Amino acid sequence: MKTRVKTRLRVKKLGELLAGKSNLLIVMQDNPDPDSIAAAVALRKLANSLAEVQCSITHGGTVGRAENRALVRYLGLNLRQCSEIEFDKFDLVATVDTQPGAGNNCLPANVVPGIVVDHHPFRHASHGAQLIDIRRAYGATSTILFEYLVEAGIEPDMPLATALLYGIRSDTQYLGRGAGPADIAAATALFAIANMRMLGEIQRGSVQREYFGMLTRAMENARVYGRCIITRLGEIDNPDMIGEVADLLERDEGAMWAMCSGFFGDKLLISVRTSEEGKDADEVVRQVVARRGTGGGHQNYAGGQIPLHKGTAPEQTKLQKLIEQKFLKVVGADSEGESNLI
Repeated sequence: MKTRVKTRLRVKKLGELLAGKSNLLIVMQDNPDPDSIAAAVALRKLANSLAEVQCSITHGGTVGRAENRALVRYLGLNLRQCSEIEFDKFDLVATVDTQPGAGNNCLPANVVPGIVVDHHPFRHASHGAQLIDIRRAYGATSTILFEYLVEAGIEPDMPLATALLYGIRSDTQYLGRGAGPADIAAATALFAIANMRMLGEIQRGSVQREYFGMLTRAMENARVYGRCIITRLGEIDNPDMIGEVADLLERDEGAMWAMCSGFFGDKLLISVRTSEEGKDADEVVRQVVARRGTGGGHQNYAGGQIPLHKGTAPEQTKLQKLIEQKFLKVVGADSEGESNLI
């Protein structure tokens, strides 16, 4: 009941913020996952329906994972790169599935969003927003926006319902990771509206042959330290591969921790996965990146980014080695012997 009241108040506040506005900019994660994409489209639907506000959706990186590209095509999205955005041309700015200062979005430091909707841990920089709805107990931001739609009396059409269902399933690994009652209820309701055939096609998105080369490189570089597996991808043009490889390595029957890293642009990116109880991946990543960069996530999965100063090969090698050593120390595997995965 408390959550329903909270949602009702947030939807009312959203309507008040949108009133009299002509355009809204929705900022996603730089490399948006299905939850980020679906949440952005749901917020756009709310803005269009509640106040006829036109929306642009932006991100600062790439949509690299095959499934995510398939989802964008299915939704017919015209995503805009942050580099082409003039933020001061918009009446209102929102962030979904990310927050100011998170390090994984392109929101300029001098731009204060009016709306922040997320399910990651609260960040102090979000304080300036007029509408703040951060629900860490939720498995997906898509669930929050679905509840907004329900409260506003807006039934999502089939493409949006399909995207929201995929966003919830993706972020919770089919409701098996971090999902709560709200996520289960939302997924159940969306199941009746979503296009299941299209959902299957999205999940089987085709990949380019370079994908298999990166997988091969990841497996060849993978090293085992007791219950931990670490691998490197080197310089990449598809940052989504880092999380995808970490997901894959976590499936090893002897692993409780997996970390994959790679260089994209001027940053070192890392993804961490764990099945160990009592230690959060979110906190581990924060300790690993410390004051060098930013990071965050959830109990079982998290990511981080550290900017490079020079971008030289020696700097990359030194930083990668340092981060791996810190990771092993934080999870208690620094005394384990090293062996190759394959």
